[in-house]
Amino acid sequence: MSATPAEGMPVLPQLAPNAHTPTHTLIQISDTHIVRSGERLYDKVDTHAVLSAVLAQLEASPLQIGVLLLTGDLADSGDPLAYRRLRELVEPVAARMGVPVLYGMGNHDARGPFRAGLLGVEPTTEPHDYTHWVGDLRVIVLDSTEPGQHGGFLSTAQLGWLADELATPAPAGTVLALHHPPVPSPIAAVNTLLLTEPENLAAVLAGSDVKIVLTGHAHHASAGVLGGIPVWVAGATAYRAQVIGAADRMTGLVGGEYTRVDVYPAGAVATTVPIGTADVIYDLSLDDLSRHAAEYTAHAAQAAHAAL
Repeated sequence: MSATPAEGMPVLPQLAPNAHTPTHTLIQISDTHIVRSGERLYDKVDTHAVLSAVLAQLEASPLQIGVLLLTGDLADSGDPLAYRRLRELVEPVAARMGVPVLYGMGNHDARGPFRAGLLGVEPTTEPHDYTHWVGDLRVIVLDSTEPGQHGGFLSTAQLGWLADELATPAPAGTVLALHHPPVPSPIAAVNTLLLTEPENLAAVLAGSDVKIVLTGHAHHASAGVLGGIPVWVAGATAYRAQVIGAADRMTGLVGGEYTRVDVYPAGAVATTVPIGTADVIYDLSLDDLSRHAAEYTAHAAQAAHAAL
């Protein structure tokens, strides 16, 4: 016969910490806007120091990371020296962590210097589209930039290449990354600079194994849907945009963030991570959490009974 708890003693709930374990975890870092040594973005933000803080936070974490995914506007003005600073900062940390780094183009980037400075290859000017496998998870990076323009565009050739890539499903599904969001922003100015003709991308993604579309560009975190597939607009590391303000203004504020992306058998979840440390309110083990939940339930039941 099983024992029953003594009257008045709270029953500890059964927590299942492994019930929702991701198959893969990615880190998305977007809009770093690195400038030359000794410079600050808008004479205010040391974007190199901000990115260094992100990397230190990741390296100190026990999180098992599958890839570092940088989704565009990596250098503020396509400067070769800025790309060199970025690579010299990111890649030693990634090497110590044993994590690959994937670079994507943004409208502030320049294809030739981007290729030479970050990839160490011939500085050609064709779109930088590619597929990378993280175990059985497929990550596809698309170049949504148009040289000389700040809005985004995917050519017929790029969409055809993407369709061919997606024709064969990946065992753990696919994560698609590009810089320009295919969903609206709460900021009117950003809506003039989105991915044009997003319906063309939606048509390619229809019926595919893409679990989430990761973008950046807007400098604010938001979520939407494209053809039934979740779209995540990552907050920027360099600075954040004011989303509650005058409709005819674009205001940049100090402070940044990056994104943790967890992939599950049935989908994916993107979570914003603030940069830097914060004061701790509580730090509970699973046993502590179970006990706290049981006590809360018991108190709520007593209050409800007393109100009768």
